[in-house]
Amino acid sequence: MEAPEPASEESLGRRALWKAPSGRQRPVLAACLTCCTLLGWYMASSVKDSAALKGQWREDEEPETTTAETLTVLVWWDPFGRGGFSYDCWPFNISACRLSTSRLLQRKAHAIVFHHRDLQIHRLAWLPQQRPADQRWVWMNLESPTHTTGLYNLSGLFNWTMTYRMDSDVFAPYGYLKLRPQPLVKFTLPKKTKLVAWVVSNWNESHARVRYYHQLKKYLPIDVYGSRRLSLKDNNVVKTVSEYKFYLAFENSQHHDYITEKLWRNAFESWAVPIVLGPPRANYERFIPSDAFIHANDFSDPMELAIYLKFLDKNKNMYQRYFAWRKQYDVKVSPFLTEHFCKVCNVIRKVGKQPKIIQDLSKWFEN
Repeated sequence: MEAPEPASEESLGRRALWKAPSGRQRPVLAACLTCCTLLGWYMASSVKDSAALKGQWREDEEPETTTAETLTVLVWWDPFGRGGFSYDCWPFNISACRLSTSRLLQRKAHAIVFHHRDLQIHRLAWLPQQRPADQRWVWMNLESPTHTTGLYNLSGLFNWTMTYRMDSDVFAPYGYLKLRPQPLVKFTLPKKTKLVAWVVSNWNESHARVRYYHQLKKYLPIDVYGSRRLSLKDNNVVKTVSEYKFYLAFENSQHHDYITEKLWRNAFESWAVPIVLGPPRANYERFIPSDAFIHANDFSDPMELAIYLKFLDKNKNMYQRYFAWRKQYDVKVSPFLTEHFCKVCNVIRKVGKQPKIIQDLSKWFEN
């Protein structure tokens, strides 16, 4: 898929300035790379002012619109069939917005949200038979195109999209940064006694992230948690990862804007520096500061990344630079469903009755 690029190259911040050595030079690098060399590379590649975050999307930048009319958003299926979700929009500062799963409201609802995974299970026969002229049907999907099927028979059916992509009608990110009212003077990191962790449930040897892991583990120890591997401490990801300095925030597929809870919750809530493998660095920098993460693509191979991580492990001041941005911003992990549903009310008020139909959903999402 192709989503719009950021408005300007300047807004994307720094690019990695460490040039990869050739294959025949690698043994020399492994033996002779000095702290001075690494220090010079880090300082050169950290010129972006993380507090400015030019070009970044932030939740607090969304204009708030109020109206006396209460809008009704009908959730056609409880996503994943689990139910039990809170449908209160007040915690997100969205007023006069009623969420419901009662299909008795179908004709009166201003919008209906259809979760794609459940649509695949129930099929089109379970959709409403009629749609009032002013009612919006919203296609919701937080999975990547690689893990989304059955789009070709959905053309001309939906009015709006709700996905992790910034060009969606209802933008539903996995997380975001919120500017603090007052910058922190200082903060204390959790005690870090271990080096690198990775929590993974879907292990697939064909995935790029698994192939990269196999190469990286040759050069430094990595503790892997999940199915048939190490058990999480108290079955809690954040409590487990908090003991580590670094976390492999590797996405299961690489797509524009596809940055999931692996970064926002697993790494950031654990105060571990994320090592990301997903879309390009410039895409990450639309959402987070350039010095908040380490991108695997900044290194010519896993060996060079391992060398850098070992360098940071022995240099406390250099390691802590990856947390300087936290003085300005709080990390917010989106409540997976309710907050996104509530945003539909804001979009209704913003665009009014402007007509729209997604003529080719598969082309938009997969192209």
